[in-house]
Amino acid sequence: MSGFSFTLNATDGRARSGVIDTPRGQIRTPAFMPVGTAATVKAMLPESVAATGADILLGNTYHLMLRPGAERIAKLGGLHKFMNWDKPILTDSGGFQVMSLAELRKLTEDGVTFSSHVDGSRHFLSPETSMEIQRLLGSDIVMAFDECPALPATEERQAEAMRLSMRWAQRSRDAFGDRPGHALFGIMQGGVLRHLREESADALRGIGFDGYAIGGLAVGEGQEAMFGVLDYAPDLLPADRPRYLMGVGKPDDIVGAVQRGVDMMDCVLPSRSGRTGQAWTRRGQVNIKNARHADDPRPLDENCTCPACRGYSRAYLHHVFRAGEMISGMLLTWHNLHYYQELMAGLRGAIAGGQLDEFVADFHAERAKGDIPTR
Repeated sequence: MSGFSFTLNATDGRARSGVIDTPRGQIRTPAFMPVGTAATVKAMLPESVAATGADILLGNTYHLMLRPGAERIAKLGGLHKFMNWDKPILTDSGGFQVMSLAELRKLTEDGVTFSSHVDGSRHFLSPETSMEIQRLLGSDIVMAFDECPALPATEERQAEAMRLSMRWAQRSRDAFGDRPGHALFGIMQGGVLRHLREESADALRGIGFDGYAIGGLAVGEGQEAMFGVLDYAPDLLPADRPRYLMGVGKPDDIVGAVQRGVDMMDCVLPSRSGRTGQAWTRRGQVNIKNARHADDPRPLDENCTCPACRGYSRAYLHHVFRAGEMISGMLLTWHNLHYYQELMAGLRGAIAGGQLDEFVADFHAERAKGDIPTR
């Protein structure tokens, strides 16, 4: 596809480091995509998100079609202009949110009719309407429309959802058409069953996509089962295209996924945690609302260069969270996104230098120390 390409620069074991080139800029992989559900990464200015090192954001088809509406965004110049973000944007297809948020779902071969969780209004999403909404938004990377069943589920249910998703993948490909500078990713489904994942990967390769996502994980199966799938699933997909693990995750999930050959990830966790008083650091999670932080003059992490750690103590962060001040969510979210992007930069450097095993060992050793309280 003109204007979109993936270059693999280095490998270390199964881990990969490379660059996705788009007309709106490069995406360094492995990449973590902050989630801008409703055309905003909550509690962050777009320039602040960029300052953390993010090369790409994720937007949400389901939420944006409900409000303010894809047609309105298109009339206002597209999603990039609307939210003041000039780097690449990936939009998900809406399939996961229809499963997890929408009410009164009616699923057919054609698509899904559902009631909005916002106001109860009825809507219809299909491969064709999802492609049209994402076209109106102007996203750089478009996701095929799929069905993502919650786990645990019976083998029959997983197989049914996967095969429907593959038929929808072909319809998404047909509806997407030829859009130079924009990419379409297919989504592998199949739950935790290898033969279904293999069938799904075969179907996706036969259709042909610019990149490939591993869907249907991080939906209740647990890390061990997820890693069990990732032990083989990335290798079922073309090596010359980006591999995207959807909706993951915690820092140790990310490290494990990268070790297994994943190139891209997204998750609401760093921003959601920031708004609820949780900070992610190299020594694990810090719950800033705990009383032990009330008199602590230290930063969250003395080695971190984010604004929260450079300018504010744990005592202050504890105070503003307890007081319900907006700056609490702003500073903690900035810190979390900064930490996630530093982790990705560290992984990229380790892969490029052939030192991933050492990096991962250090990562786990630091986390094992835990957050040490002041004496």
